Amino acid sequence: MRAPPAQVPDDSPPLWEQLAAGFVVFMLTGALIAPVIAPDQAETPVLRLMWLPVYAIIAGLIVFRFDRVIRAWPAWLMMFGLVALAFASQYWSIDPGVTERRVIAMAINSAFAVYLGARFRDAALPRLLMHTCLVMAVGSLIMVFAYPKVGVHQFDNAGLWRGLWYEKNQMGLVMVVGAVSAAATLAADHIAGRRDGVWIALIALALTTLLVLATQSKTSLLCWMLGVGMVGGWWALKQGGAVITVVGVWLGVVTVATATWLWNSDSAAILEALGKDPSLTGRTLIWEALMRKVAERPWTGYGFSAFWGVDSIPAREIRIETQWPVPSAHNGWIDLLVQLGWPGAVAVGALMAISAVLIVARLNGLGAREGYWSIAYMAGFTALSLSESVLLTHANLPWVLMLAIAARAVTFDPAPVRAPLARPALRAYQTRSRIASDYVNGRRPLRF
Repeated sequence: MRAPPAQVPDDSPPLWEQLAAGFVVFMLTGALIAPVIAPDQAETPVLRLMWLPVYAIIAGLIVFRFDRVIRAWPAWLMMFGLVALAFASQYWSIDPGVTERRVIAMAINSAFAVYLGARFRDAALPRLLMHTCLVMAVGSLIMVFAYPKVGVHQFDNAGLWRGLWYEKNQMGLVMVVGAVSAAATLAADHIAGRRDGVWIALIALALTTLLVLATQSKTSLLCWMLGVGMVGGWWALKQGGAVITVVGVWLGVVTVATATWLWNSDSAAILEALGKDPSLTGRTLIWEALMRKVAERPWTGYGFSAFWGVDSIPAREIRIETQWPVPSAHNGWIDLLVQLGWPGAVAVGALMAISAVLIVARLNGLGAREGYWSIAYMAGFTALSLSESVLLTHANLPWVLMLAIAARAVTFDPAPVRAPLARPALRAYQTRSRIASDYVNGRRPLRF
């Protein structure tokens, strides 16, 4: 007799929970509120007070769904390890007050990341991000055309769109998240046979892609190509069967090998073709200067979030040397080294490596159900970390989503419950079976 199908209950979060989580995601992007209240990007007491209700929402969501988030206990252990290292750095930090304050913010937002990964399972997370980014994309268009002083750069990068954010790169990265999430929603719905949200996903994909192009950010465009390309590639492999899978993997290996060879042969020509100078707009000069600072404190760094402070003497020396008001390292790994030294970089690298291995191992299960969102986002995030300071940040959406992926990777859903088989009714005068239940080891005992 054929077994009945597994009973999978609808476990999608209710609307109120989606709205609450979407609001926290909105705040993590830094959209609208920060550019209006603090247009010079200075940290003000008003901004700190505005985060208090956000933290209250996070705490409420975690407590309400405690039975779900506790199942992601390996992610909690990894998160606590990173938080403990950052907290300990206040004892050698060059600005202990900033370190202590931002470690608290990082811990709360990291807890929200674990909640996202544990509660919004399968396609629920990319769908939440798609809807939230679609709202922000519409808001950005309103700012661009109705309030161009806010939505369009006026001085540096004049004429380029920045929407609801300080500058164009921030909008580009948020819209990349929306585009990858929309593509993943389309892939997941197609695999699951759903057609109810196709038009919304298509509109979100088109609008977020338009805004990525409007920023003219090469980094955002590269992340878009990696993320959306990964979703499309894995979906095509899933639909094509074994032959397409073998051909696709072979083409991927050849493409990566060829690109690596070209980069090693003449990277300057490739950068010029992409509109970049060999110094990556002065980034290489910053990296060289920062690595000399790392050599002075290789095992401790200068304290979590302390290096780029207003009164930081090491940061002032970097700015004098480069003749540029450098706001960050423009490289997540180097920024991590100047904050927490090599222990911090190794810990974050181990978390990302473990997450990547588990996500690849679960591609046929979790990967297909979520539209290959995790592996696509990780590819874009890894590339982004090489040019932007997005690793182990205290209030930044890219890092929160990376931690959410780690929580998804280590959280396994309970085995589905199958409907019990119906037992045939016993007929009248039917004797009980005399096999196994009446005799030891299923055999009639020997009599001597």
